[in-house]
Amino acid sequence: MRATRLGVAVTLLGCALGGCGGVDAREGAAARAAARFEASLRAPDAARGCAALAPGTLGELERSAGQPCAKALPEAEIPLSTGVRHVDVYGRQARVVTDRDTLFLSSFPDGWKITAAGCTPRPEKPYQCQIKGS
Repeated sequence: MRATRLGVAVTLLGCALGGCGGVDAREGAAARAAARFEASLRAPDAARGCAALAPGTLGELERSAGQPCAKALPEAEIPLSTGVRHVDVYGRQARVVTDRDTLFLSSFPDGWKITAAGCTPRPEKPYQCQIKGS
């Protein structure tokens, strides 16, 4: 009996530290991060949207556009959505499907960050994304 309790305690601790618990909370956090990113695209100051990008995505956007993110992000013409349809979370990765876009996110110490946006599915091929990390 004591060994069973110890096993359960170790499993629960492992889940808490490893992030396997609270799927609903992680899905909600990813959906909110995607919604904040898209709201920032409607704002006149693109700096908030740039702050929502994962470091690799930010760097790739600036390299490919040849200009700072604050100028490149509005020009990327990411589809503006009106609502989240579905969220999938797999460990530290998430996919947020909206009515007009699919966004991919990754969990960082300071929260969920956008790794790709403006993504459309292609049959039997990877998504085609307007912005993505390297």
